Amino acid sequence: MDNGRELIEAIAQVSQEKGIDQEVILEAIEASLVAACKRQLNQNANITVKLNRETGIYTVLAAKTVSEEITDPWLEISLDDARKIKSTYELEDIVEIDVTPNNFGRIAAQNAKQVVVQKFREAEREILYNEYIEREHKIITGIVQRRDRRNVVVSIGKLEAVLTPADQIPRESYNFGDRVKVYVSEVKQNNKGPIVNISRTCPELLEKLFEQEVPEITDGIVELKSVAREAGNRSKVAVYTRHPHVDPIGSCVGQNGQRVNFISSELRGEKIDIILWNDDPVKYISHALSPSKVVTVAVSPVGQEARVVVPDHQLSLAIGKEGQNARLAARLTGWRIDIKSESQARGTDFLVFPEPESLPPTPEEEEAAADMEAAYADFYETPEGETPEGEVAEVEAPAEEAAEYYDEYYDDEYYDDDEYYDDDEYYDDEYYDEYYEEGEAETPAPASE
Repeated sequence: MDNGRELIEAIAQVSQEKGIDQEVILEAIEASLVAACKRQLNQNANITVKLNRETGIYTVLAAKTVSEEITDPWLEISLDDARKIKSTYELEDIVEIDVTPNNFGRIAAQNAKQVVVQKFREAEREILYNEYIEREHKIITGIVQRRDRRNVVVSIGKLEAVLTPADQIPRESYNFGDRVKVYVSEVKQNNKGPIVNISRTCPELLEKLFEQEVPEITDGIVELKSVAREAGNRSKVAVYTRHPHVDPIGSCVGQNGQRVNFISSELRGEKIDIILWNDDPVKYISHALSPSKVVTVAVSPVGQEARVVVPDHQLSLAIGKEGQNARLAARLTGWRIDIKSESQARGTDFLVFPEPESLPPTPEEEEAAADMEAAYADFYETPEGETPEGEVAEVEAPAEEAAEYYDEYYDDEYYDDDEYYDDDEYYDDEYYDEYYEEGEAETPAPASE
């Protein structure tokens, strides 16, 4: 190529600007030129393209095998022709021959341009993807650009993301130029570039806002145990700390409510209840129903079910508007909660759960039972074709083996009447008279033979 050096300099400059490795671009150009030369010369040819990294000059080489008989001139070369190139060639050697086309400069320029443009596009998509994948599951600030039917298009830097109706806070207005905090729920890559999914309604947004505004949470002194949210209306947050001198609720509320008020205003006035987490479900459920007072809580020994009694005048407060307070408490704790007033529960067995007939087996018990069943199945395996299913096969020894067995263990000499069953020694009447006195023996003594 006449302007080879200019090409090398241009690739080096663009590579630096776009952040793409220069060698990657050059190798891609060589690969594209190989395909272009095969289309022009021969598809079966074993062609390589070598590009001088300093001068930018391309050379097309065809690799041929030295053979006695030539069946394909693009893949084989005779020994005489090979030795014209180099006298030391022998049969089966590989010879590289320069087959650079006359118009290779124009072909190289076109392919180089196409490859460089394609590589730049791929590199830009990859750079953008890597940039935003690091922000996945984090909060970023976007600027409202426009409305697209019911969707809201938000600029988040180099990309635009879409807030779907499900991800928009109800009754929240989105005007051009408004700055909004959004949670990056997912980053995906496709042929056109990265796609970023954002949300303003997910509970994770509330969690991240507390992490940003409460240093004690960032430092790990205060833990966010659980979050239940109905975006735009009300949320409940359970917090906990192991430090005896730290108030987890006070840390989240802040001085004069500054911290929680900032988070609420960021969510367009969403009310936030901060409650104390407890590993005792009775106390935890009582806290979760705040601001209502709780008289009694009973929890089922089986299943996540709880029954709560509240004062008569606070029943509506405990349930909340359209059941919102009870619903959020159930989501926060993970328990099904049934609420009644004191007058409703009085004289009933509302707080009494029936005793379970049998507790469900634990995973360990189920595994042990399965192992035992498998062991019995192997031990009582029925020989095929000998006994019906469900019966244990009895395998009898051959007659000769049985005879030897009895001869050895039941020898007649061993059980000889004169020795083993001797009347005077083994069954002596005086022996029995001593231990079975008359009137005390429960069973008569055996008669001697």
